[in-house]
Amino acid sequence: MLYFVAILFGGYLLLVGIVFFAQPALLYFPSHDVFATPDRVGLRYESVRFATRDGLSLHGWYLPADPRRETLLFFHGNAGNITHRLDSLLIFNELRLNVLIFDYRGYGESQGKPSESGTHLDARAALDYLTGPRGIPPSQIIYFGRSLGGAIAAWLSTIKPPKLLIVESTFTSATDAAAEIYRFLPVRLMSRFHYETEEYLKSVETPVLIVHSRDDEIINLQHGKALYAAAAGPKDFLELRGDHNTGFVRDRARYVQGLRAFLEKYR
Repeated sequence: MLYFVAILFGGYLLLVGIVFFAQPALLYFPSHDVFATPDRVGLRYESVRFATRDGLSLHGWYLPADPRRETLLFFHGNAGNITHRLDSLLIFNELRLNVLIFDYRGYGESQGKPSESGTHLDARAALDYLTGPRGIPPSQIIYFGRSLGGAIAAWLSTIKPPKLLIVESTFTSATDAAAEIYRFLPVRLMSRFHYETEEYLKSVETPVLIVHSRDDEIINLQHGKALYAAAAGPKDFLELRGDHNTGFVRDRARYVQGLRAFLEKYR
């Protein structure tokens, strides 16, 4: 009996060790397949490149809509690349927002390998590109982040506040989300990634819109509610229907109406 228990315990420790070292592969799911561009859905765009402070080249698209309106800096989620976000780009164009969407290091046509500190460097590089070569003042920039991107956008807001912040389908922290998914593991002791969205929002005074679906099967609605409660500045909450990845499409009318109301409220 003791021998059997020892084998089980040894197997469990082995599993913990494997998961500990495999964490990057469990968090980041990049794709290098650039299979479509915005002109496929009738949008004008410019392919752009800019450098990070540690010397990597990142790729993105700049989509003009109205030079008199704000520019939205788009931080996408942990899977795919910018080519998977055409539905969102159509919505933001409908709202007459200029958009810069880019791929983090290791995604799409961007160089490097993803990491938490790396995505932070990537965020700063994208903002530097907008305020530098593009000449767009921070007072005319909106940060938008979906899922993992919401954590990155919230982090950047603590460093360089935008005009507005939109956080969609995002967890309170990467550790909290992982602890719910891997309940059989000591996640809080072994987590190598943090992305502490809830903590970031406590010091963000920028008006923030929290968007979350009650049907989100990956990041529970309670995460969105906790983020809303944590936000320090003016804030609004938009509740959708639909799953984690397609709620904004399935509940498009409510989604667009909610975004428009938030933009007009703080314009």
